[in-house]
Amino acid sequence: MSRLPRASLHAAWVLIAASAMTSNTRADALSAVQVLREGGCGGLMPAAAPLHHSVALDRAAEQWADGLALSAAAQRDGYSPDATGGLRVRGADTDLIGVLRRSSCRSVMSPDLQEIGVYHRGADNWLVLAARHSPPSPSTASALAARALQLVNQVRADGTRCGQRSFAPAPPVTLSSTLAKVAFLHATDMAEHDYFEHEDLTGGSPAQRVRAAGYQEKLVGENIAYGPKSIDEVVQGWLDSPGHCENIMDPRFAQMGIADAPGKLSRRGLYWVQLLAEPRA
Repeated sequence: MSRLPRASLHAAWVLIAASAMTSNTRADALSAVQVLREGGCGGLMPAAAPLHHSVALDRAAEQWADGLALSAAAQRDGYSPDATGGLRVRGADTDLIGVLRRSSCRSVMSPDLQEIGVYHRGADNWLVLAARHSPPSPSTASALAARALQLVNQVRADGTRCGQRSFAPAPPVTLSSTLAKVAFLHATDMAEHDYFEHEDLTGGSPAQRVRAAGYQEKLVGENIAYGPKSIDEVVQGWLDSPGHCENIMDPRFAQMGIADAPGKLSRRGLYWVQLLAEPRA
């Protein structure tokens, strides 16, 4: 079971479809991206390093073309980048470099990108772009989690009012490294793919993500936030929101994981995810 309050909703996808297309080969599509990066997209942006051609991402692009979700396609082929984005370019016979330059400069020029895979079929090219970002250092993540635990257990010990509902004191929660990892992966996925939802891009729920990580749960709650710059700010924001506050005060929850990730695309603020769970006995 999942309890899914959220303060706001913003869903977006990094997939960009151009209005024109070339019938060139995969090598031409790959070369077009490299030329654009080398030349700063025709001088419009700073030059960027060439991308490494990944055969695994070629397979992911093909599976994406066959209808599988892009993130699922990348994972199916053993490729697990922190960020994957896709470009599908289609249309009449034309200059692919020109098409990408007009429609997708920002997407192909991102300095965070490191790898690319391409699949060609008929009048369509599917390009999969990937970046790898390092998780926060263990000391930083540990300090954040310790402060979050202090704040959450303090309000649980005192009891509080969540909107119109009063909560008596509740037992303290403990930290779970598994829940923290799942929280970090979802925060990173939202940050990299520019969306804000409890359901991820593969359709997975918080409970499903927790279960897939090997955690045996009876009940899962998830709080998400976008924008707060500190752990104190985000916890206070959740406490000021009745649904999020009820998750924090639910006496059934015994463990917690929390993480944040910086936005990489149109929104550059911090994405936060807090997971609360009641483990199976």
